[in-house]
Amino acid sequence: MAPKPKPASSQPPPPSVEDLFTMLNRHINASAFQNAVKISDQILAISSSDEDAIRCKLVALIKDDRIDEALSAIRSSPKLLDYFGFLKAYCLYRQNKFDEALDALKGQERSDENMLLESQILYRLGKMDASLDIYQKLQKSKIDSLEINSVASLVMAGSSSEVQGLLDSLRFKATSSFELAYNTACSLIERGKYTDAEQLLLSGRRVGQEILMEDNFPDDEIEIELSPIAVQLAYVQQLLGRKQDANEAYTDIIKRDLADESSIAVAVNNLISLKGPKDVSDSLRTLDRLKEKETQNFELACGLDLKLLAKQKEAIYSNRVLLLLHANKLDQAREFVSRLPEMFPESSVPVLLQAALLVRENKAGKAEEILAQFAGKFPDKSRIVFLARAQVAAAAGHPHIAADSLTKIPDIQHMPATVATLVSLKERAGDIDGAASVLDSAIKWWSNAMTEDNKLNIIIQEAASFKLKHGKEEDAARLYENLVKSQGNIEALVGLVTTVARLDVNKAELYEKKLKTLRGLKGIDVDSLERTSGVKQVDAPHVAVSETQEEGKNKAKAKKKRKRKPRYPKGFDPAKPGPPPDSERWLPKRERSTYRPKRKDKRAAQVRGSQGAVIREKHDAAASSNNSNPKSNQATGSKGAAAVSEQTKPSSKSKKKSRK
Repeated sequence: MAPKPKPASSQPPPPSVEDLFTMLNRHINASAFQNAVKISDQILAISSSDEDAIRCKLVALIKDDRIDEALSAIRSSPKLLDYFGFLKAYCLYRQNKFDEALDALKGQERSDENMLLESQILYRLGKMDASLDIYQKLQKSKIDSLEINSVASLVMAGSSSEVQGLLDSLRFKATSSFELAYNTACSLIERGKYTDAEQLLLSGRRVGQEILMEDNFPDDEIEIELSPIAVQLAYVQQLLGRKQDANEAYTDIIKRDLADESSIAVAVNNLISLKGPKDVSDSLRTLDRLKEKETQNFELACGLDLKLLAKQKEAIYSNRVLLLLHANKLDQAREFVSRLPEMFPESSVPVLLQAALLVRENKAGKAEEILAQFAGKFPDKSRIVFLARAQVAAAAGHPHIAADSLTKIPDIQHMPATVATLVSLKERAGDIDGAASVLDSAIKWWSNAMTEDNKLNIIIQEAASFKLKHGKEEDAARLYENLVKSQGNIEALVGLVTTVARLDVNKAELYEKKLKTLRGLKGIDVDSLERTSGVKQVDAPHVAVSETQEEGKNKAKAKKKRKRKPRYPKGFDPAKPGPPPDSERWLPKRERSTYRPKRKDKRAAQVRGSQGAVIREKHDAAASSNNSNPKSNQATGSKGAAAVSEQTKPSSKSKKKSRK
């Protein structure tokens, strides 16, 4: 019999491309990006060159934070499409490969989205001026949140004073969104208007809560979204001197952990800087929460490293080094500092930290050398480096190096503090002529300066006193005379008189007549005072008598004490004093009347042998001594018996007491 044929399997036909696109659209609208990628792959399996499927797959991969897979898909695509350059640049931007991202944008059309991405890349590279130029070109474009990024670029470029003008030109209020309020508050902080910044941050937080609640955000997500404002509010409190409030705010943000990674990192860093060198171990443990858990060395977590700006990362690493120095962990600090120049090659902070470490290791000469090398390599950032070198050299006893460092900062040479420091350093180095030339150049600068707060008067007086101190009376007299003629200063006139008196008495008398007489000097005959021989000497006996009388008076005065009301402790009522305190409360326990010693072990005092053996031995010893000295035996025979009986009594009494 022939076998029955098997029934054909009824499998559903594969979905058409139109059905797959319908499913793809549904997954994208539901933000199910993993499913969207799968559907895109099914479409590409049917039609490998479908541009819409390729675009949807790349966007879904980027939205799902699968940046590496998106880059691989772009590179493995059979043909390069026009929009691949933008997507590739965006993926590289997300990976913090900013230079490669800029290269990917080269040759692309100057569309709004390309220009906006380029401005963001320049912002992350720290090229704020170039980023700001692009934002200004995009102001006529209808791009959402453009004003927020423009204000942020102005703040980072150091142009906070232009923020209000930009908002007025764009017709935006600072409180139109909580992001704009935050950035505008940052501009106020840069300008030192901390109270206004605090009020704006509070308004921005209120606006953000209202907007997010209308969008049905959960409370936890609202708090996470507004966490940057909370951290910035704590920072403003810190700047306003309310350190306790700032400390509590930072600690609360860190403990609750309801903030994004960047806000947590800023809160941790600010809390550490607020504490300073106090409790260094706890600060190091707090900072360790930002590191990558899988590595032993301190490295920021991968997600945090991608989100923080270069300045923020530099601040965290710098605080780590300072904490290690305060904790005296010089080996760890040395290893950590050696990595910073590669991470921040154009920053002066790593070389300053290296110098601080070398100073701690008593290598001031090496610190001065590396600071000078960096200043020569980066002249535009040499000011703070030369100031640090001057401080290190002055502390190490190298005044000539310190003075040389200060003279290489031209824009502060005329300032009174700089002039005084240079003069002191050159004086310590024995260069008196160099110190005088510093004063002369400062006088020349202030003589030609057209400023309201002119320091010429102060500089001339200090220069005159310096030259008078070092024996240059003629130069000092000339400076005083110029100051008197130009300013009419009384102090300069006094200095002129005292200086000229050493050179020309007649001229000094002429200037002396310009001085006003003091009140009360008209009735005093100066000549008679000069002729007096002074106070007459008093004989010693009279002095002794007067001293004893004064001592008696002082004792009498000391006896008369003012009656004052007694000062009672807080909460004490003298009407109801309660039980008196124990008079023996400050004595050791063994010296108090209530002290009872611990019971001794009776077994330690047990006597081995027959009963009365010890007494017999004592009696035999006493008898032998009496036999050897019969006179004393007769005199002390009765006393000896009494002594033996008295010696046995205290032991029985002490035993009875111990039983009690």
